[in-house]
Amino acid sequence: MPQYNPPLRDMQFVLHELLDVTGQLKSYPAHAELDADTINAVLEEGGKFCSQVLAPLNLSGDQEGCTLDRETHAVRTPKGFKEAYAQYVEGGWPSLSSDPTYGGQGLPHVVNQSFYEMLNGANQAWTMYPGLAHGAYECLHAHGSPEQKQLYLPKLVSGQWIGTMCLTEPHCGTDLGMLRTKAEPQADGSYRLSGSKIFISGGESDFAENIVHLVLARLPEAPAGSKGISLFVVPKFLPQADGKLGARNPIFCTGLEHKMSINGSATCQITLDGAAGWLVGEPHRGLAAMFVMMNAARIGVGMQGLGLTEVAYQNAVAYAKDRLQMRSLSGPKATDKPADPIIVHPDVRKMLLTARAYAEGGRAFAMWTTLQIDRSLVTDDEDERRECEDLVALATPIVKAFLTDNAWLATSHCMQVFGGHGYVKEWGMEQFVRDARINMIYEGTNTIQSLDLLGRKVLADNGKKLKAFGRLIAEFVEEEGVREDMQEFVNPLADLGDKVTKLTTELGMKAFGNADEVGGAAVDYLRVVGHLVYGYFFARMAKIALDQVKAQGDAVEPFYTAKLHTARFYFAKLLPETAGLIRSARTGVAPLMAMDEALF
Repeated sequence: MPQYNPPLRDMQFVLHELLDVTGQLKSYPAHAELDADTINAVLEEGGKFCSQVLAPLNLSGDQEGCTLDRETHAVRTPKGFKEAYAQYVEGGWPSLSSDPTYGGQGLPHVVNQSFYEMLNGANQAWTMYPGLAHGAYECLHAHGSPEQKQLYLPKLVSGQWIGTMCLTEPHCGTDLGMLRTKAEPQADGSYRLSGSKIFISGGESDFAENIVHLVLARLPEAPAGSKGISLFVVPKFLPQADGKLGARNPIFCTGLEHKMSINGSATCQITLDGAAGWLVGEPHRGLAAMFVMMNAARIGVGMQGLGLTEVAYQNAVAYAKDRLQMRSLSGPKATDKPADPIIVHPDVRKMLLTARAYAEGGRAFAMWTTLQIDRSLVTDDEDERRECEDLVALATPIVKAFLTDNAWLATSHCMQVFGGHGYVKEWGMEQFVRDARINMIYEGTNTIQSLDLLGRKVLADNGKKLKAFGRLIAEFVEEEGVREDMQEFVNPLADLGDKVTKLTTELGMKAFGNADEVGGAAVDYLRVVGHLVYGYFFARMAKIALDQVKAQGDAVEPFYTAKLHTARFYFAKLLPETAGLIRSARTGVAPLMAMDEALF
């Protein structure tokens, strides 16, 4: 059975040495008492929950899956899942970064996000339930009425209630403007919702006494398309005035999807048969309100990819050190054994280092992105808030797509390290690969994320957001470019930055003549920009490692030596992928669209 060890040392490095989270946030009143010891203690305890409670349920949960009672519409989750959630609630984990006004602990989101990486590394399917509940909390916190906040937020923050988002319908996925679910106004100010939803993660479960569904629907005579969508809160059980649960609301799970993986997560078909709901925010502005939850979910999916990359790497390394197979090409290394451990072979090391680099680069980028979210929420400076929000808007599609694309590659590599054993269920590696595959699809496919990045986040504002990130790179290059020992990192970073600028300008000019050029280049473009971002963070991490190696001398902590090796591997073996991607992006849309449809 696979094991999971929380990557606490690297998390501490990213949070304290790379990002200086406490230094960045202590000047704001909301986090004035924040200190590194508190962050470390929280993550250490969270890591114990992940490794000791959740990880042992991952393999069995995948094999057992969820069960639907069609008569009662109740869903039973795999053995141990419900009990693990009770421990999660008892430990106060749902409230970690929530507003103290509603019972939260008020810790920064960046701490919560680190915890969620560990949750996902231990058991992605289980983590989807509380993850969606936190998203529902965020949405209602931002757009709910005072009455809705008072009714729902304390229950979501405590974990007593759980939440979901109900978007997709049988005939429409990402194109939500086509949805048909109807909401009829009632005399008491409520609405009656009727329609069908599919692919609703956690749409029904046995975790909590109530489920708070956030549902997109159309009011009568609503405008066509996405401008006619409203958002409603639709509880499974109707809360009464005294806070107790009343009648069962007719929003039911009518089927479970039979999936390739994440089998412990109930992916539900949902039917609303005149279910009572209440409008959240303004009429016809539901999609904008729901984007709070959707964007949080997109970053959350990136964290799923990161968690899987880390756990797959850990298990592959352990196996590679233990598995004996053949001799090293340069001569025997384990002379006391009949063969060498496979970690001596160059390509095995390449696969392991690829996974390691994608985990460490993804962790740095995701935590930096979440830190910008924290800054945007606590600052009173409007310019600072807009700057942070712009950087988060730029980063979100990259976090979602680049981290999950890399997870697919990394988990596949790590399964390959196991050879035939990787294809066998009991080792758990093939589950990581299967789990990783959905992350490239849901919450907006990675192609949708690529279109969002190039079309909306870059070209739509003439590159303003991209230039803001580019200034961070330029400042770093100018500051560190004079160091001889930083040339191997600074030079390729600066070179790629120039190439991204030229590519962006070229694609923008092409798009003026033919908008399909965006579609033809977007996926390649996102991957190039993803490498630019990782290159920036690996260069920063290499600088810290170099400084520590110099300062500590022969007594240097091995962590810094390993960090330096990983950074060098990234620049030597992974960053060069951008050359082919840039060439592919420049070929334009013609090779994709020239062939007549009849010839397919």
